[in-house]
Amino acid sequence: MGRMQLQTGTTLDGFVIGKKIHQGGMAEIWEVTKDGIEAPLVMKIPLILDGDDPTMIVGFEQEQMILPRLAGPHVPKIYGLGDFSIQPYIVMERIDGESLLKRFKEAPIPLAEVIDLGAKIATALASLHAQDVIHLDLKPSNIMFRPTKAFSAKVDPGFAPENASERHGGEAVFIDFGLSRHLKLPDLLAEEFRVPMGTAPYIAPEQVLKLREEPRSDQFALGVLLYTLATGERPFGNPKHTTKALIRRLYEAPTPPRLIRKDIPDYLQEIILRCLDVKPERRYPTARQLAFELRHPEQVTLTDRATREKTHWLKNMLAGRLNPYDKAPLSRLESYRHASTAPIMMVAVDLSSEGVPLAEALRDLVSRLLVTSPDSRLACVNVLKTARVGLDTLMEDDGTSIHVKRLVELKNWAAEMRLPPERITFHVLESPDPAEALLTFARNNHVDHLLVGARGSGGVRRYLGSVSTAVVAEAACTVTVVRKQAAEDEAEA
Repeated sequence: MGRMQLQTGTTLDGFVIGKKIHQGGMAEIWEVTKDGIEAPLVMKIPLILDGDDPTMIVGFEQEQMILPRLAGPHVPKIYGLGDFSIQPYIVMERIDGESLLKRFKEAPIPLAEVIDLGAKIATALASLHAQDVIHLDLKPSNIMFRPTKAFSAKVDPGFAPENASERHGGEAVFIDFGLSRHLKLPDLLAEEFRVPMGTAPYIAPEQVLKLREEPRSDQFALGVLLYTLATGERPFGNPKHTTKALIRRLYEAPTPPRLIRKDIPDYLQEIILRCLDVKPERRYPTARQLAFELRHPEQVTLTDRATREKTHWLKNMLAGRLNPYDKAPLSRLESYRHASTAPIMMVAVDLSSEGVPLAEALRDLVSRLLVTSPDSRLACVNVLKTARVGLDTLMEDDGTSIHVKRLVELKNWAAEMRLPPERITFHVLESPDPAEALLTFARNNHVDHLLVGARGSGGVRRYLGSVSTAVVAEAACTVTVVRKQAAEDEAEA
């Protein structure tokens, strides 16, 4: 299960590797071909290196889970997925058009083009949201446009472009769904990590507060894009990706764009500032409505936003409902998240060779419990113990990530239960304290029932305490402990 050394000419699951066309910090992109497929293809492969943040691995899992469920012209068509047991990858349609990044760097651009691009992106968002997916990482490099021969924009005659660019004539296409949320599937990122997910300049206020169920978060990111394309400046600057740096946008409204660019019409300022409203309920009800107003400026209802001429501080951040220093409102967000998911059964699996009887007994018990609780979903968890002080090497000698190896073993452990993907998730937690890691996961995800194995009751274990003992003592949910002797007796029987 060592890491494959890909190079031009290598064959992987029938796909012939061509040249490498992109090397990023988290993934590399290769041209590939396969007999029987005429469409141009690319293969995305995650870079899993020693010391990498595990969010990258979980994000790639999330992308593999979401992309095959999407359809339409606004997402690349998927042709193949590679399992982590050999080589994780995603083979998808190659989009021949350009990304938004080049025009973004050239901002400010003609207003007719700003409006046209915004309408296309909003239309793509409407399609995505209709499929129960929120992107949550809209930025210029994640938006591409299919090539066409013509540019069109339905805008005020005074803003018709003289030399309209043909580069963005086609539909907007979203790529990179590693931070996305499918509302009908488990959210792996939210279950494992308790930090804001997104790209700092574009992240919505509710994302700062770790709410990932709000489709209008994508509108906020689009508002940032429109503001920057029109003015050449970002509405909130380029903050560091820390909660402290992001908190400011929960209190301060951006400078009205017309103070930066005088020829921005009232309706465009109205649209941009509405997208950037700190309260999601004050943005557009749907992305489809936003697209309509961008294409029909005469239909835009003007408010005080349209003529705003100064920066102002918000009197009550999110109407006082979401204060980052107030734990009560945050708990309400957690309640919202919990209410939108099925009851969670969590099983802590020991993947060591000596833990095999326990692991098998746990699987048998979990299988029986899932039959009696058909609405529950299962979170399979293993803890990769790390050093409290110093650095751990999280790679095998053959280049295999130990984190990925545990993930594959966890999936193999659960394979015979044959649960559909919407009922099961897999989590490898990295922590120097396994008991605390399990308790934190259970607490953060409102686990209803936690199952854990106990190897034995030797003198040293009794004196120092065990993982199962700590979990039983401190867990706020129902805990079932399967003991080693009971598992061995059952195996002999």
